[in-house]
Amino acid sequence: MLSRVAENLYWMTRYLERAENTARLINSTTQVLLDLPKGASFGWDVLIRVAGLDELMRERDSRMDEASIMRFLIQDDKNPGSLISTIRYARENSRTFREVLPMEIWERINGMYLFMRDHAIRATQSRSQRYEILNSVIERRQSVIGLLAGSMSEDVAYQFLKLGRNIERADMTTRIVDVNSAVLLPEDSAVAGPALERLWMATLTALSAYEMYRRHVGVHVSGREVVNFLLKDPHFPRSVSHCLAEIESSLSVLPKHTQPMRAARQAWRRLSYMRLADLAPVVLHEYLDQIQADLGAIHEAISQEYFYLYQPSTASQSQSAAE
Repeated sequence: MLSRVAENLYWMTRYLERAENTARLINSTTQVLLDLPKGASFGWDVLIRVAGLDELMRERDSRMDEASIMRFLIQDDKNPGSLISTIRYARENSRTFREVLPMEIWERINGMYLFMRDHAIRATQSRSQRYEILNSVIERRQSVIGLLAGSMSEDVAYQFLKLGRNIERADMTTRIVDVNSAVLLPEDSAVAGPALERLWMATLTALSAYEMYRRHVGVHVSGREVVNFLLKDPHFPRSVSHCLAEIESSLSVLPKHTQPMRAARQAWRRLSYMRLADLAPVVLHEYLDQIQADLGAIHEAISQEYFYLYQPSTASQSQSAAE
């Protein structure tokens, strides 16, 4: 397989996963704000910081109100991390290798882009419309992945699709969890306790994890158990641990995987050594930053080995500019 085709496959699923999880992140943050008790400290600017787009946002717009941030995250085509941009990038990548994928994939991704283009403005006008439109984006993206899983041979091309999807998914799971580490609740325990439980329930719901958490962990929601489930559960598809296992599985099928596999196992070891009981928010934030750095190292190793082996550095690659 040509390295160009492998890279486009990898980035197509990264962009699709990023679009879905950006929608989940926005819905989760909206729910957090609705559930906050009086005296809690949290703002929309936290969403931008968690997404890693705060510097770009300040360059584009000095305002940090809800309307400005929603325009930036949903419809701003000059923001490479916006919904409209990531879906467009996925569409352009899939256009270049349509012969590698099932025929219907292009039609579904193109339809997803057209839907977002036509509804992006409405999604910034009210919370109810936004919630409905973002859920439609999530459903459309899931239909694409379902079609890939059900109709594509699990060959080398499929392994690059899996790599992109799972690296992006693990990264975005940590970012959605990180939202709660930025919430400062009032000191009154009678108020803070129930509020914190609702916040972690919103996190589980944002990742479609609430029912699985209740089934495998328990009916009572606590921050410690939620963080442990979303980072270390080996069976839940959106947990960091499960995503790392999928990354290793895909790498084991590919040739010359020594360096990427070493980076993946380093991330796995670091995650397994993390003690997640009774974490202070600042410590949790540092742990999540470390996981994101480890995922970045896996991406760099994959890029260097399979996409840019004969180039001196991956720093100039155009695809990474949209990270």
